[in-house]
Amino acid sequence: MGFDYYTGLAVKIMIYAIFALSLQLLVGGAGLVSLGHAAFFGIGAYAAALLSPEGEAAGLLWLLGAAVLGAALYALLTGALALRTRGVYFIMVTLAFAQMAYYVFHDTDVGGGSDGIYLYFRPQLSLGGVSPFDLDEPPVYYLFVLCCLAATWAFLAMLQRSPFGAALAGIRINEQRMRAAGYSTYPYKLAAYVVGASLAGLAGFLYALKDGFVTPELLAWEQSGLVLLMVILGGMGRLGGAVLGAAALILLQELFQSQVLFGDYAQHWHLSLGLSIIALVALLPDGLAGMPGQWRARRDARRNAAAAPPLQAEDAPSSLPLSGEPHA
Repeated sequence: MGFDYYTGLAVKIMIYAIFALSLQLLVGGAGLVSLGHAAFFGIGAYAAALLSPEGEAAGLLWLLGAAVLGAALYALLTGALALRTRGVYFIMVTLAFAQMAYYVFHDTDVGGGSDGIYLYFRPQLSLGGVSPFDLDEPPVYYLFVLCCLAATWAFLAMLQRSPFGAALAGIRINEQRMRAAGYSTYPYKLAAYVVGASLAGLAGFLYALKDGFVTPELLAWEQSGLVLLMVILGGMGRLGGAVLGAAALILLQELFQSQVLFGDYAQHWHLSLGLSIIALVALLPDGLAGMPGQWRARRDARRNAAAAPPLQAEDAPSSLPLSGEPHA
């Protein structure tokens, strides 16, 4: 399961990009801001570790299906209740459900408690007794994760262009108007919630295969906050924004933790990361994906200002009449 540094970093970015895309469907697609999305990420990871036998490799397809299905089932159960609320109440309820899942794995022996659990063998795909590829090879696993990211992107892009995606966009813009138009918004939101959770479960599954080790911290609220920051930093409502936000945040973490560049100050990397995020959000209100549009708007504004005709003397306002003089 060994990676060199750059391959491992690229794989980590792609996995978190899938994780961010799964939340983008909720936040940018349906306007559902969740602080409990890490629960599905962690459930997918734990499913991969708990269902893998210790002495041999498990089947890839059924283990992947179990991870995605486990996250989807938990989303269906919790989303059916959480989606009865709105706004800040929805945020708090999703956080509460995520913390419940966190403490189940942290305080019980289900997944090794706070020490976590190991995954000793990566699952393998077997077709008629023949394995077409070996995920234990780092280049093969890299390509597998890349294919998963491409498939996730293509699926969400297709979903956005479908009538279902159009309904979600309408719910995000004005849910009351959608209801007045005859749409029952609750099933749409629940379906989006379950689909987003399934993709987060896929990301968790890939994360477990990457490190071969799963801990309850994958379900903690910090992970939910991290992926929400990725979506906001990249630009809400854009699939490319989720990928850019994931890459930017992971790379900033690696940068500020570098002992070579920052020496002992690298121990305080959270401070540098926080200041950088504040600066990026302040300077790029539309996110990283909105940078080209923001630059074009500024360029066009400068061109229009330069092309504007100079103010002529006859166009200048006449001086105000002195006191006592008659007005025209």
